[in-house]
Amino acid sequence: MRRPALGYVLVLLAVSLLAVNATVAKVMIESGGLSALRLSELRVTGAAVLLFAGVALTGPARLRIGWRDAGFLAVFGICGLALAQFFYFVAITHLDIGIALLISNLAPVLIALWARFVAHEPMRRRLWVGLALSLMGLTLVVELWQGVTLDGVGLAASIATALAYAVYILMADHRLRQTQDVYSLLAWGFAFAAVFWALVQPWWSFPFDLLTREASLLGRLDDFSLPVWLLAAYVIVPGAVVPFSLMVSALRHVSPTRLVILGMSELVLAGFVAYAWLGEEIGRVQIAGGLLVLAGIVLAQTARPAAR
Repeated sequence: MRRPALGYVLVLLAVSLLAVNATVAKVMIESGGLSALRLSELRVTGAAVLLFAGVALTGPARLRIGWRDAGFLAVFGICGLALAQFFYFVAITHLDIGIALLISNLAPVLIALWARFVAHEPMRRRLWVGLALSLMGLTLVVELWQGVTLDGVGLAASIATALAYAVYILMADHRLRQTQDVYSLLAWGFAFAAVFWALVQPWWSFPFDLLTREASLLGRLDDFSLPVWLLAAYVIVPGAVVPFSLMVSALRHVSPTRLVILGMSELVLAGFVAYAWLGEEIGRVQIAGGLLVLAGIVLAQTARPAAR
């Protein structure tokens, strides 16, 4: 039985945890000493262990896959999870969290364009209005008339995050048309992401001594500190395993389109957390650009047929 109200609550809980996670991750990188590469490895590996163990205990048969499935899940885990999280951490390191998330949230527009030109789905005309609004808003956010005032690495990483997230959504959608076992999908996805990072940077070279250090919480909480391992625990459990599970559960009650649109509230919540915690601010022109981008994303997503 579908219960839309419950679905909306689950999505809001998930994005609230992710909003806090963005600031926690930034603190771990800037104060805790972990690189974006190592933080990505730590997050996906921790999530893989917990999700894989959970599925194995509740129904080990659900983890059986064939060689063709293994190839698909490897691409899903590496491109859709490992690289998406790496680029995301790089983006929030070089840009204010609100701006990085804003640019990364162009993924739904990319998905709508894929549906129109690759999947050849019928689309309403509002798609083009949405795309125009998003491009106009992005122009204001990066202040293009001044030659792009944002950090180039952060801007490129944000765009790469949007591309990787679009790949993640499209591949997950394809997989879930074949099987409804979303938890085994996440478990294998994170597992392949963990293996990828283990090959790129072996675990025996991980700076485990950093986990025992105290990290300043920065910003308005600069006088306070927490051990890096405790911050890492947040990034893995409330920052990855729990929100992913909540989002997946929400799909039983709300459509993917509404979930994506409601999920954009993470941008507002993350910006508020970054302002309240780190003192990050966004200029008026960039706020106006952000509103245009959000409006464009909503139009682009609702341009798809209701049945989709």
